[in-house]
Amino acid sequence: MLDNLAAFFSSGSNIVFFVFALFAIGGAIFMISFTKVVHMVVAIASSFISLAGLYVLLNAEFLAFVQVLVYAGAISILMIFGIMMTQHKGEEEEPKRMAHQVLLVLGTLGLFGIIFYAVQSVEFPTSDVEPVADNTLEIGKLLFNQYVIPFELVSVLLTVAFIGAIVLAKREED
Repeated sequence: MLDNLAAFFSSGSNIVFFVFALFAIGGAIFMISFTKVVHMVVAIASSFISLAGLYVLLNAEFLAFVQVLVYAGAISILMIFGIMMTQHKGEEEEPKRMAHQVLLVLGTLGLFGIIFYAVQSVEFPTSDVEPVADNTLEIGKLLFNQYVIPFELVSVLLTVAFIGAIVLAKREED
């Protein structure tokens, strides 16, 4: 098992994958651990950017660009606007319990160990599929030919959700 670990870290792309994966998981953990909403937004934005880095490693540059543009940019800004439009009262933080912290760390390490062992012991099948030279062109063809109706329905749904969020925020003001 340690031979697999040494072989894994012998490649530069695997080391970059490990760093991006750590930042993605760390951002998600910090997102649910922080109590201040602005800190949560920064943590989830770092997780989004790390996922974009993982997309680049998978040669999906278009998805990485969309991930940074839509999620790291637009969703984070939308969260910050939501924070600014709503009222937040200063609430007292609950006292931290050391036993819960220790159990959390032990559980996380145990889960990581189980997942690491499972991934190391599995033989992944290889495929002879050749990657497409221009994946952005292929995504565009699929999106605007085969999946044009779901694409338009999602855009209408997002517009209605945004208008609903504005109406709800205006009601809170009154």
